[in-house]
This record gives sequence, structure tokens and C-alpha cells, in this order.
Amino acid sequence: MDARFTAEQDEIRRTVRELLLKRCGPEEVRAAAGTGAGYDPALWSALAEQLGLPGLALPEAYGGVGCAVTELALACEESGRVLAPSPLLATAVLAAPLLLALGTETQRAELLPRIAAGALTAALAVPGTALSLALGLVGDNRGNWAGGGRAGGVQARRAEDGWRLYGQVEQVLDGHSAGLLVVAAHAGGFARPRTLLFLVREGAAGLVRARQTSLDVSRPQAWIQLRDVPAELLGDEHVDVADALTATGDAAAAVLATEAAGAADRALERTVDHVRQREQFGRPIGSFQAVKHRLADVYVQVQAARSAAYYAAWAAGTDPERTGQVGQSERTERTERTERVGGLALAQALEALRTAAAEGIQLHGGIGFTWEHEAHLYFKRATGDELLFGPVHRLRAYAAERSGIFALAGSEEVAV
Repeated sequence: MDARFTAEQDEIRRTVRELLLKRCGPEEVRAAAGTGAGYDPALWSALAEQLGLPGLALPEAYGGVGCAVTELALACEESGRVLAPSPLLATAVLAAPLLLALGTETQRAELLPRIAAGALTAALAVPGTALSLALGLVGDNRGNWAGGGRAGGVQARRAEDGWRLYGQVEQVLDGHSAGLLVVAAHAGGFARPRTLLFLVREGAAGLVRARQTSLDVSRPQAWIQLRDVPAELLGDEHVDVADALTATGDAAAAVLATEAAGAADRALERTVDHVRQREQFGRPIGSFQAVKHRLADVYVQVQAARSAAYYAAWAAGTDPERTGQVGQSERTERTERTERVGGLALAQALEALRTAAAEGIQLHGGIGFTWEHEAHLYFKRATGDELLFGPVHRLRAYAAERSGIFALAGSEEVAV
């Protein structure tokens, strides 16, 4: 593994950071999060048209840039530093990879170029609070988490004109404003139960959606109700939805970890700047050894999280298909490697962000507890992401289970 970034990767980071520093300060973040869409359409247009972020990890054949997950993660690291509200995560990290992996050629040709250009936003709608489970981050995603019988969720049934969906979905990232919904639904009844993915277009008859009040205002979430809504099956009935969701979850975990590491680094920077200026007893509070020790511990945690996130992004971006190694052994090895490091990196990054934000609030003193200061926004980002994609202890437990640590420990005890 070459840990050095390429000139192209450094340029992506620099360009994204410059744009966000100019157009996404604390006041702009608050103003954008308070709009109906939950983000600034002008900033989104700049990110899409000038920098091509929505299509960064999409193939050039579909209007994308043709980069890997690593480049997308580096761009998200910069957006995480300023907590930029945008549909980038929902569209480019969660929905677009599923369209690319499962969609028919017609669906790809129609939808992916519009996503790459920023003209179409998309969202993944998973019933209940099962997003982390559906993505294979905290457990096996081959269960009936999409609903079925009296379990609620979303049901899919065949109709003369195609498929119809009915049910309710909550906690859908950017679901209130997305032009396209990728909905996970239970199909087949009790005879042939299975989970399939469906496409629901904006303005479809029977589609009701509204923005929810969420802990993290920079991550808008929606409540969606489907009342006999016409839908289009993504791909065909024989696709392996669970594997596609797991692969998407692996890459998403790496991107989220890098984003969280960027946010943690920025929270620590702001705290260090404050303790250098704030004086108590005639000297900066940053000169007190107790404060130095606390910030040193945070620094070590943030750097470790960043290192783990970079490795997870590299692992997710090492696709055998890009190098021509499409054998089953290479594919299996990559899947296992990414599943382990993605969840672990995300757990470490979320914990680092929570610690950095909490210490920032504490060391800012009285001002750190006010709504006017942005320190609380970083703490809410950490808590909100853990509610959506965690919790941390379950991310670690499932990664350990997948790697066989518990089984290995048990066999060693027996041997002893």
C-alpha cells in the first residue's frame, strides 16, 4: 500500500476546501439547514458543475469522473470539516452505487448521467431504523428488515402496470427533497419472501413525504408514506440485493469515517485556537498542563481515526474490476477486507468526533454551551451519525464477529 496521496487527490482536497471556505461558513450552514430543502442549491450546483463531486466515483461512460471511493472520501472529508449541508452523501454515497450495481443498462443510462451532473438527487429509503442493518454494518442484512406481514415496513405487490408500494419509511436522508427514491420493500408475501429495491420518482401518485425534526440540522431527514405508489423495479427480481447493499455499506462506512475525521479535526482546531487566546489568571488557558493533556489525548484520537479512515477508503477503492482481477478469490478477499475495516474505521471516527466535540464544548467554557456558537453542531453530527449508522459498540462487535475474533478466542481457551 502506498500511503501517499497523488497530485490529483491533493488537488481535489485543495479545490473543495477553497470553495467551501468561501461559501460555507457557520452562518451559511445555519441558513442553508433552515431552508425547506435543507441545503443551499447554489452551493450544490457549484459542487456539481464546477467540481463534479456527485459523479466523482461514477464511470466516465455514465458522465462521471471515473475516480475511486478514495477521491470521494477525500472530498467528503472537506465537507465534513465545515458540516456542509448537501445531498452528496444520500445521492453519491448511498443511492448512486446501488443504481450502478443493480440497475439495468437502460436505468443506468437514464439516471446516472443526471446524477453525475447534479441535475438529479436521490435518496435510499429503508424502513424503520434499520439503515445500518440494511447496509450490513451492524449485522447480517439477509433478514426481513424491509417488512412483511404485520412487521410494518414497505410492501411491494405486482399490478397490471408494474409494481405498487405501500407502507411507511422514516429517517430517510434528504428524502423530502430528492428527485428519486430508492426504496427497499418486502416482496413475495409468505411464499417467496425477499427484499427488492424499487425506484419511485418525484411527484408519483400516492407519495407523501415531509421533513422531520432531526438532531443534526445539517443532515436533514424525511418521513415518507407510500399509498399504493407506482414503482419501477431496480434491475430484475434475481439480483442479489443483500450483497449490493453490503458493498455499498462498506464504501459508505469508509466515506463517513473520513468525513467524521475531518469534522473532528476541525473541532479540535477551533478549540486549540480558543485556548490560545482565552486568558485566565493572567495567562492563556492553553498553557495549563491539564488543558494540554486533554487536547493531546484528543489529537492522538483524531489522528488515529484519520489513519483508519484513509485505509478504509483505500480498501474500498481497491476494486479488482479496475485492475482486471475479477476472479472469485480476489472478489471475496476484497469484500471481507473492506467489511472489517469499514465498520471499524467508522466506529473509531465517530468516537473521535464525539470526544473532540465534547472537549471543545467544555474548553470553550460558557460560550461553548450557547446556540450561537457552532461547537454544538459538531457534537450533534457525531451523535446523529451514530444514531443512523451505529452505534459504535455494535459496529465494533459485528466487525469482530465477521473477522472470527470471538471464535478464535473460544478455540484458544479450549486448546489451553
